[in-house]
Amino acid sequence: MENILSHHFLKVILGTVSGAVIGYLYYRFIGCASGSCPITSNKYISTIYGAILGLLFTL
Repeated sequence: MENILSHHFLKVILGTVSGAVIGYLYYRFIGCASGSCPITSNKYISTIYGAILGLLFTL
Protein backbone atom coordinates (compact mmCIF):
# COMPACT_ATOMS: atom_id res chain seq x y z
CA MET A 1 0.00 0.00 0.00
CA GLU A 2 2.83 2.36 0.82
CA ASN A 3 4.45 1.82 -2.58
CA ILE A 4 1.21 2.69 -4.38
CA LEU A 5 0.85 5.95 -2.45
CA SER A 6 4.45 6.97 -3.07
CA HIS A 7 4.07 6.16 -6.78
CA HIS A 8 0.92 8.31 -6.98
CA PHE A 9 2.62 11.14 -5.06
CA LEU A 10 5.59 11.05 -7.44
CA LYS A 11 3.26 11.11 -10.44
CA VAL A 12 1.44 14.18 -9.05
CA ILE A 13 4.72 16.00 -8.32
CA LEU A 14 6.10 15.26 -11.81
CA GLY A 15 2.86 16.38 -13.44
CA THR A 16 2.86 19.63 -11.50
CA VAL A 17 6.50 20.40 -12.27
CA SER A 18 6.02 19.49 -15.93
CA GLY A 19 3.00 21.79 -16.13
CA ALA A 20 4.97 24.63 -14.56
CA VAL A 21 7.80 24.18 -17.05
CA ILE A 22 5.38 24.07 -19.97
CA GLY A 23 3.61 27.17 -18.64
CA TYR A 24 6.89 29.06 -18.44
CA LEU A 25 7.96 27.91 -21.91
CA TYR A 26 4.61 29.02 -23.26
CA TYR A 27 5.19 32.46 -21.74
CA ARG A 28 8.75 32.58 -23.07
CA PHE A 29 8.15 31.55 -26.68
CA ILE A 30 4.48 32.29 -27.40
CA GLY A 31 3.43 34.76 -24.68
CA CYS A 32 1.76 38.10 -25.20
CA ALA A 33 4.21 40.99 -25.63
CA SER A 34 1.63 43.77 -25.47
CA GLY A 35 0.58 42.96 -21.91
CA SER A 36 -3.10 42.71 -22.77
CA CYS A 37 -3.26 38.95 -22.17
CA PRO A 38 -3.83 38.31 -18.45
CA ILE A 39 -2.22 34.84 -18.30
CA THR A 40 0.58 34.85 -20.85
CA SER A 41 1.89 38.38 -20.29
CA ASN A 42 3.29 37.57 -16.82
CA LYS A 43 5.80 34.74 -16.35
CA TYR A 44 4.71 34.03 -12.77
CA ILE A 45 1.02 33.75 -13.59
CA SER A 46 1.75 31.64 -16.66
CA THR A 47 3.97 29.28 -14.63
CA ILE A 48 1.43 28.93 -11.81
CA TYR A 49 -1.39 28.39 -14.30
CA GLY A 50 0.64 25.66 -16.01
CA ALA A 51 1.42 24.02 -12.68
CA ILE A 52 -2.26 23.96 -11.73
CA LEU A 53 -3.19 22.45 -15.09
CA GLY A 54 -0.43 19.85 -14.73
CA LEU A 55 -1.73 18.99 -11.27
CA LEU A 56 -5.29 18.62 -12.52
CA PHE A 57 -4.23 16.38 -15.41
CA THR A 58 -2.43 13.98 -13.06
CA LEU A 59 -5.21 13.64 -10.50
